[in-house]
Amino acid sequence: MRTSWRIGSLFGIDIKIDSSWIIIFTFVSWTLASFYFPTRFAGWPQWQYWAIGVVTSLLFFASVLGHELTHSLVAMRQGEGVRSITLFILGGVAELKGEPESPSKEFSMAFVGPLSSIIIALFFWIISLLVRDFSQPLWALTRYLALMNLIIGIFNLIPGFPMDGGRVLRAIIWKTTGNLKRSTRIASATGQAVAFLFIVFGIFLIFSRELFSGLWMVFIGWFIHSAAARGYKQVVMKDMLKDISAKDLMNREFETISRDLPLQELIEEHILKKRQRAFLVFDQGQLDGIICLDDVKVVPKEKWTTTRVGEIMTPREKLEIVFPEDDGESVLAKLAGKNVNQVPVVKGEKVTGILCRSDVLQFLQLRTELGV
Repeated sequence: MRTSWRIGSLFGIDIKIDSSWIIIFTFVSWTLASFYFPTRFAGWPQWQYWAIGVVTSLLFFASVLGHELTHSLVAMRQGEGVRSITLFILGGVAELKGEPESPSKEFSMAFVGPLSSIIIALFFWIISLLVRDFSQPLWALTRYLALMNLIIGIFNLIPGFPMDGGRVLRAIIWKTTGNLKRSTRIASATGQAVAFLFIVFGIFLIFSRELFSGLWMVFIGWFIHSAAARGYKQVVMKDMLKDISAKDLMNREFETISRDLPLQELIEEHILKKRQRAFLVFDQGQLDGIICLDDVKVVPKEKWTTTRVGEIMTPREKLEIVFPEDDGESVLAKLAGKNVNQVPVVKGEKVTGILCRSDVLQFLQLRTELGV
């Protein structure tokens, strides 16, 4: 299972690193220290190759973070929500809370990414000119970063969704047709075509005895293809949910429990017998919180008899709630945004139902199977 860790925050945006980032960071550092710099700059001490290699790798990923941060800041300036930025094996990704509301917003958010990489490349190139006669290691470092950021900027201009160039293409088609779904389908198909070319080129390199480069190209092609197909499916999914409200998806037959209920009794009489995973907790007729199977699993078995529901539940003030008239897309966004699997549906002060992520996914599956 892939894991990500939060390493800090910038402008209110959580910065995370995916577990795969550790692999690529180690690999890039090793490649620079063992091959790239030694073949171009002989005579450095071994420690210096590794020091420059690690620093270059860190600054490279800082540049990737800058690229994604630019996307995020433009999105926030336009009123879009940004959950986080995650660095992973193929670079980085900014996770927005929803699709851009207009083609112009999509265009500006997408185009600013490659532009930022080209500006970063120009910055490092100027620094490399200034330090060339004073420090060969610094010149080597900044020249490499200038080249890599230029490549990132140009690569992201390729008109294949979900790359920035593909998003620019989608924005242009969206502006022309007025149809987000159709423009995403076209941009996604273009992205898959680009991915196919990467894979074919990778296979060619493999047969040309460039095994590593070929495998890397095939991997990039596979990733682009998967992301392009997934991006279109997400738009289709949101389109299917926009005319459905929370009251259509929620479960009206929900069971409530007391905050004073022992955990042992909750497990034996409710979870095991009734095979439910989430329960609303009420106190004096009012919603007090929610408890789910994940909350129970973190409590050691020897403490089940002494632990009460109220001690481990998510309290009312920390709950994400939805209203009966909320559309399915906003409901799914709330579930995903807080990474929760169930939310109470509230009308005024009254709880009218409970809505689980599985209810939304089951609805989508049924519509897909019926071809609706």
